[in-house]
Amino acid sequence: MKKIILLVFVFLSTFALAKEVKELAWPKGETFLTFLEQYGISQSLYFDLPKEDKELCSEINAGIPYHLLLDDDNSLKQVLIPVSEDIQLHIAKQLDGTYKFQTLPISYQEIEETLVLEISHSPYLDIMKKTNNKNLANELIRAFKSSVNFRGMQKGDFVVIKYKQKIRLGKYFGQPEIVAAMVEVAGDNNFIFRHERDGQYYDLNGKSLTNFTFKTPVRYSRISSRFQKRRFHPVLKRYRAHLGVDYAAPRGRKIYAAADGRITFRGRKGGYGNTIIIQHKNGLKTLYAHQYKFKGGLRRGSKVRKGQHIGYVGSTGLSSGPHLHLGLYRNGRAIDPLKIIKVTKSKLKGKEKRVFKEYAKTMSNRLKGHTKDLNVLIPTKLEDSLSSSPITIRNI
Repeated sequence: MKKIILLVFVFLSTFALAKEVKELAWPKGETFLTFLEQYGISQSLYFDLPKEDKELCSEINAGIPYHLLLDDDNSLKQVLIPVSEDIQLHIAKQLDGTYKFQTLPISYQEIEETLVLEISHSPYLDIMKKTNNKNLANELIRAFKSSVNFRGMQKGDFVVIKYKQKIRLGKYFGQPEIVAAMVEVAGDNNFIFRHERDGQYYDLNGKSLTNFTFKTPVRYSRISSRFQKRRFHPVLKRYRAHLGVDYAAPRGRKIYAAADGRITFRGRKGGYGNTIIIQHKNGLKTLYAHQYKFKGGLRRGSKVRKGQHIGYVGSTGLSSGPHLHLGLYRNGRAIDPLKIIKVTKSKLKGKEKRVFKEYAKTMSNRLKGHTKDLNVLIPTKLEDSLSSSPITIRNI
C-alpha cells in the first residue's frame, strides 16, 4: 500500500513539472474502450481486468475532470480518471512500452466549516458570491425545497450552514455534505439535520423532509455482491470497489423501478451491458444493469412509477451469471442502495426519535448563536486552498 501511495505522489509531482500535463473534461459519448483506442492501447488491457474493475470503467461520467500526461511522442504516459469520490482509474506506460491498469484511492483533504450569511440577494447568489461553491448552493436549495418558500426571504435574513467538503488539488472536489443548516424567512427559523444512518434530512421533530422511499427492484435468491466504496485487498494488494448491489436471480425475471422517476438512459453501457438509468427527485438516480432485455414501450424520457416493470434479469455486458446490478446515486455520488431501501423512514420513532430530537435541539441553538458572528472571519484550510474567502467558523 505504501508503494501505491508513493506512486500517486510521484505521479502528481510529475503533473506539477511536466508541460504535457492536461486537465480535461471527459467527452460526452467517450467510453473507456474508445479512450484506449484513441491512444493506440490494446483493448486487452480492459478485457483482462477483473469483473469489479470492468464495472468501474463503466462509471466514468461525461464532464468529469481527469488528468492526462503525454510522452514526448504524444503517446499516453499516465492518466488518472476519477470514477467516484474515493476511487480513480490509473493507466501508466511501463518501461517495456506496455500499459498497466490500477484502481487507486483518491487523495483529498476534508474540511468541516460553518458558513454564516446575511442575505442581500438570494441564498444561491450569496453563497456563490462568498464561496464560489455551486454544489453547496444547490444542495442547500434542494435540502429545503419541501419546507421553505425562498421567495419569502427578505434582505437581512440569515443562512447558517454547517457542512463538510472535500478539497483536491486546491479545488472543491465532489459533493458537499450538509450536517445541519438554518434558513431564516421573514424572521422565522427553519432547520434541517442530516441523519448519519440514512443520509436523509430531518426537521427538529425527527420528521423526514425528503419523504422518499425505495422498493427492492427484483425478487432475488441472494445478494451476490454488496456495495463497497474502496477497500485495500490484503492478498491481491490492490484497491477494490463495487459501486452498487448485485441481486442474483434467474434469467428473465422481471425488474421493477425502485421509485417514481424519468428514464434518462436506456441502452448498452460498457461492462454494464443493457442498462436503464432513472432520475428521481431529491437529486437521486438509480441504475439497473446487465439486463437480458427491456420492457417494451419504454424510451429515454419515459416517466415510470415505483414498482413498474422496466426489464428482465440477464447477464449482458461483463457478467459471470444472471443478476441485477443496482446502482444508487445522490447528486452523482454513489451510495449504498441497501442503506436507503431498508432504513429510510418518513418519521423517526421511539428511542431513535428522542436521541435525534435532543441532538437537533442542541445543534439548532448553536446555529442560531452563529448569527452573532457575521463579521467574524477565522482563516481556515479552505481559504488557504482557494482564492475565495467565505465567512467561516471552525469547530461549531
